[in-house]
Amino acid sequence: MTEPSRELAASFDLGKLTADFYADPYPYYAALQEYEPVKLMPDGSYFLTRYRDILGVYKNTDACSSDKKVEFRPKYGDTPLYEHHTTSLVFNDPPLHTRVRRLIFGALTARAIAELEPALVALVDNLVDEMAQKREVDLIEDFASAIPVEVIGNLLAVPRNERGPLREWSLAILGALEPVLTPAAAERGNRAVTEFIAYLEGLIEDRRKNPGNPEKDVLTKLIQGDVNGEKLTPKELLHNCIFLLNAGHETTTNLIGNGLVALDRFPEQKQRLLADPGLIKTAIEEVLRYESSNQLGNRITVKPVEVGGVMMPENTKITVCIGAANRDPHEFPEPAKFDIGRAPNRHLAFASGIHQCVGMNLARLEGAIAISRFLARFPKYELTAPPTGGGRARFRGFLKIPARVA
Repeated sequence: MTEPSRELAASFDLGKLTADFYADPYPYYAALQEYEPVKLMPDGSYFLTRYRDILGVYKNTDACSSDKKVEFRPKYGDTPLYEHHTTSLVFNDPPLHTRVRRLIFGALTARAIAELEPALVALVDNLVDEMAQKREVDLIEDFASAIPVEVIGNLLAVPRNERGPLREWSLAILGALEPVLTPAAAERGNRAVTEFIAYLEGLIEDRRKNPGNPEKDVLTKLIQGDVNGEKLTPKELLHNCIFLLNAGHETTTNLIGNGLVALDRFPEQKQRLLADPGLIKTAIEEVLRYESSNQLGNRITVKPVEVGGVMMPENTKITVCIGAANRDPHEFPEPAKFDIGRAPNRHLAFASGIHQCVGMNLARLEGAIAISRFLARFPKYELTAPPTGGGRARFRGFLKIPARVA
């Protein structure tokens, strides 16, 4: 590491991120791993970049809590964003987390996901056909973002003509999770939660009167509960429907977009995948590692605990940097190399432990079908301008990817 790298680590502040960081955070992560892997932030929180430390935090649920009530109260106040994020599956501990996860997981069984594949293939092929007619396309708007909205919309049986606002609501709500919350982002996020809740109340009321097939309709499944009669409360149902749409949309959009950009930037890997389409599964895992859709997570200590050699008292806020962990050279040889055949590849893109992403197999299926069928149809696709970054630290992806397909 060079002296400038030491300076990068010393000056790093999650509350004052630079344009260079948003464009390419990985030099910062590498510097922190080398010099300050357990980085004390000015606000007293810690920023973790080493794989082993982050995995340890994920596993130590006794000391490291996912409950965000204490952390989010000063950030959001008594607002719709606060109610949403403190009711959502991902930001809670057992027993609430266990109960909600069990009900959602029961609606996303391997069988249920497998039954989605024919419709997913048809959706992707239709989008590919439409792009072939246009030739000049945006790989986000015309492809990547359209896929998860349709898939999650189908799972919840949201009428197709009512899906228009879902992407913007999702972007606004997740955008409010950034380390620094601006007044404008807070206003957009709170408005999105309010509008989303109003829409879902009508959808849920209609579904109670006209239930669908609980084997295929996740919303009906969540309304009816499990075989033991356990159900979500009305508030839990509303906010976890938002969670499902948000989590299933943003990260999968990024997975597809990031994968297509990486294959364009590493043409030898694109040719390798074209020559051996059977590599698509390991290719998806490498996209998840190399350019993790979700870069940051958070915990708070509920008792004193040692992390990475640092003793942290109760109520210490911790940011786990998934994007850094997945580039840790102690876990991944040549971490900056994009290798679609990389094995083993024990990345943390879906977290680990009790909070491992409940929809990870659905995301993998969407990514594999989208990228493989796109590449088979457009093996010579090329980007026509630099992609427009999302400008966010927590979720890494692109807003626009101008491309030419043939």
